[in-house]
Amino acid sequence: MLARGALLASSVSVRRFGFVVGTVSSTRRDTWIRFGLAALLALVALNAFGGGYYGMVGAEGVPTEWLAGSPFSSYLVPSAILFFVVGGSFLVATIAVLARSRYVRITAVAAALIALIWIATQVAIIGAVSWLQPATACAAVLILFLTRRLRAA
Repeated sequence: MLARGALLASSVSVRRFGFVVGTVSSTRRDTWIRFGLAALLALVALNAFGGGYYGMVGAEGVPTEWLAGSPFSSYLVPSAILFFVVGGSFLVATIAVLARSRYVRITAVAAALIALIWIATQVAIIGAVSWLQPATACAAVLILFLTRRLRAA
């Protein structure tokens, strides 16, 4: 009887339109959360690496007038920050998730907060100029949500 209770305690009811359609074990749910979290972290890391690289090699086609009033005269420094700080933090968090490190939560939350600060600063300096800005902010919020739903390692 105790084993049955333990089994029931480790499962989650799946509801569709108010009806229970089945149960999913918490370990299976956790696997899906980890997979989604790792994929999202990796996607944002690739985006940051790509954007950072593009900016460091000159950001052809991006007006430097956007930097007017900022401490930067070119995209080199902000792009290096994007590449190394934002992309690096997301890469570290991705590796932590895939390695099932005990630091998953702290690295994922730190990466999401770094992205939110990056986007807020970017919008404050150059304004809302790309669909990637709200998309990255939404991804960061989703990462915070998934991290919250993740069981302790």
